Amino acid sequence: MAERLLQSMSRVAGRCNPDCVKANNEQEDYDASQSAALVAVNLISSARFMLKLDTEFTEYSAQFLMDNAGKEDDPGEMDQQRCQVTTENCLRYLAEHVWTKREDRQRDMDQQRCELTVKDCLELAFKKGLPRREHWAHLGCTFKAPPFACQIPRVPVKGEVVEAKTYDEAFKLLMHQPVGAKLHLFSPQIDRVGEGIYDGPATGNETCYVGLRDVLIASVEEFEGDTVAIVKICYKKKLSFIKVSLTRMFLSAPHNGDESKFIGPTGLLVDFIVPRLSIN
Repeated sequence: MAERLLQSMSRVAGRCNPDCVKANNEQEDYDASQSAALVAVNLISSARFMLKLDTEFTEYSAQFLMDNAGKEDDPGEMDQQRCQVTTENCLRYLAEHVWTKREDRQRDMDQQRCELTVKDCLELAFKKGLPRREHWAHLGCTFKAPPFACQIPRVPVKGEVVEAKTYDEAFKLLMHQPVGAKLHLFSPQIDRVGEGIYDGPATGNETCYVGLRDVLIASVEEFEGDTVAIVKICYKKKLSFIKVSLTRMFLSAPHNGDESKFIGPTGLLVDFIVPRLSIN
């Protein structure tokens, strides 16, 4: 029965109930927890492939991290071995969580949600392992994972989280694997970057600070006389690669006495992080 569940999930990977699709379409452009989970699994996938722990680049489930964050020490939620994949359990799950009003499901999710960081997600993966992406619900799914999801195989992930604060420290990590980071976003500069270089705020009033966003640094190269990082980012629900200047520094002064708006001096990329995996 469990094997049949995996087969059916693989066949419908990425598809979901129309209520779930509608809820995702109505969601705000940015979800910090989803972005953090996506960066975390990308870092793990890249590291496992580069260390030859996986024979090909394998995508793991970001939604698993969303579903299980904060429940690491709750066996009732994470590892109910008594919850077998049976017809009775499947029907009970459908009755309690799928055939309910969409508003009730969304309210339950909002009450349970806590904002995740990339570090939170990596530490959870080290504790509980990760299922493959096609064996779990899609990222942003509004349906609660069934108790018998504990039967879905997980790949063990062993290692530690390594953090860095400076470019020099980050470059040393980047020699071995992609690096997670946070990027200072400014609009409309990020919207107009295209194939050019994103170099942060412009002079004058035509700049709005959007905030920090989790990104993945894939590599560093020279482009049009500047040193740039090739960065993977999810912005306005779209994944893309952009070039980010590593030479640009900026300073944002407080407005109207609001000290919380003070930023800098700093580079555009900050708070670097990687999973250092163990091959044993």
